[in-house]
Amino acid sequence: MPHVTETVQWGDDLVFKVRGKMFAVAPLEPAKVSLSFKCTKEEFDELIERPGVIPAPYLARAHWVSLEEASAMPKAEVKRRLEEAHAIVYSGLPKKTRAELENPGS
Repeated sequence: MPHVTETVQWGDDLVFKVRGKMFAVAPLEPAKVSLSFKCTKEEFDELIERPGVIPAPYLARAHWVSLEEASAMPKAEVKRRLEEAHAIVYSGLPKKTRAELENPGS
């Protein structure tokens, strides 16, 4: 995924961002959830009906879900969902910012 940065925040969470906007969070230490990510409202409503997928603590109002354990979703689907989360956040960046990322040095 292009233009992604990783930072450690809140002590022990690995946060994935595009231009400072989060799209996924993974705990570095054992925690109640294994991964949280942004999704669309429609996906949110669908995903939280699945076993092992819950509204993300503190982030659910912004359509984030959390996997209670890694096995709650197949790896291929997790990869696709993370790519979609990245695309959601990237498309929400201001046009000027997207242009700077797509054409550095212009």
